Amino acid sequence: MKVNHAGEQGAVCIYRGQRWVARVLMPELVAELAGYQAHEERHRAVFARELARRGKPRCRSYWFCAVGGLFLGMITALMGRRAIAATTVAVERVVLRHLDEQRAALRDIDPAAATAVDDIAEDELEHHDSSARALGRPSAVLRMLMAVVSASTEFVIWLGMKL
Repeated sequence: MKVNHAGEQGAVCIYRGQRWVARVLMPELVAELAGYQAHEERHRAVFARELARRGKPRCRSYWFCAVGGLFLGMITALMGRRAIAATTVAVERVVLRHLDEQRAALRDIDPAAATAVDDIAEDELEHHDSSARALGRPSAVLRMLMAVVSASTEFVIWLGMKL
C-alpha cells in the first residue's frame, strides 16, 4: 500500500507536468489530462486511507516519485501528444500487472483492500486502453520511450519496496 500510494503521487505529478506543458502547446488535451489526474488523486486518497487504517506512514520514495513524475510528465509532453499517450500506456501496463498480483495476494487476507485495488485497476485499465487508441502504432522512438518508462516504473516500484 505504501508503494502504491507513492506511485499514485508519481502519476498525479506526471499528469500535472503534462498539463503544464499542454496548456501552451496542446490546449485541447488539458481537459483529458485533468480527468486522468483527478482519477490518480482519488487513487492516492484511497491508498492514503489504507495506510491510515494500518497505522503506516507513507513510503520513503513518495517525494522521489513526485519529482520524477513531474519531470517525466513535462519531458514527454514536450515530445508531443503521442509521447503523452505512450507514457500512459507504458506506466499503466506495469501498474496493472502489479495491481493484478496484489489483488491475488489480498483477496483472502484483506478483502477490503482487494476491493479498493479492484476499483483502482478499472480506472488504470481505462487510461491504458484510451491512451493505446490515441497512440496507434508507435514509432521506433516511441517504442524506446515506452521501454525506458516501463523500466523506470519497475525501478521505482522496486526502490519503494526496498526503502
